[in-house]
Amino acid sequence: MSVGVEVDLGSAVFSYRPAAGEERCLPVERVSLAALFEAAPWRTFRWYFGQRHYSGTWWSSTMRDHVIYESRLELSRLVLADFDSDVRRIVAQPFMVTATVGGCARRHIPDYLWDTTDGPVVVDVVREERLAHADAVLLCRWTREVVESLAWEYRVLSEPPPVQIGNAGVLAGYRRDWLIDATTLRVMRARATNLIGLSVAGAEREFTEHQQPLVRAALMHLLWCHELGVDLDKPLRPSTVLEAPK
Repeated sequence: MSVGVEVDLGSAVFSYRPAAGEERCLPVERVSLAALFEAAPWRTFRWYFGQRHYSGTWWSSTMRDHVIYESRLELSRLVLADFDSDVRRIVAQPFMVTATVGGCARRHIPDYLWDTTDGPVVVDVVREERLAHADAVLLCRWTREVVESLAWEYRVLSEPPPVQIGNAGVLAGYRRDWLIDATTLRVMRARATNLIGLSVAGAEREFTEHQQPLVRAALMHLLWCHELGVDLDKPLRPSTVLEAPK
């Protein structure tokens, strides 16, 4: 769907919260990126009976802290960002951007701000079915123009491939390093290169001197940390072959 957009970049302002309850507003070109990565979420939410959205918090191994989400779709994208080795920091609802678009004042709160190896990425999570709606198209287009004027990247993400999020969801159960047996993990790390080319089940059989539940947890943790790799486009099974990390 074609939607025209004329953005007055000189009017663009970022509002953010250095801490909960505080607020600062600055022209976009004057906002410190470091301040945004330390910002509290712009919007808070409550849980109540009958609410339309599935909100909550996710303990992020990237942040070593909890990160909020406001829908199951946001949660799926948050899990994948947490799993992505290129993502170094994740901030939810980092700021509110306001700008004059087509002569009208508009505002928007992006879902996430990522610090990646390629630079800052502003993320909006939108259901695929909504991407054909004129209002969603307009919002994403003017937000993109503001973000890209700063030489940052802007991404609109929808539903991830089911197999991909399924695999990441399984591995995420092993993301908390303090719950992994340290001795088993140390031994497995020392022998990790010898595991490449083996199946998951075959790799587990290499450590019969350790309790098998501890071996499974340590192996899944190494996969979550990308110290070993697998083909994530196929369901993770005992027969899945381990690969060198990418």
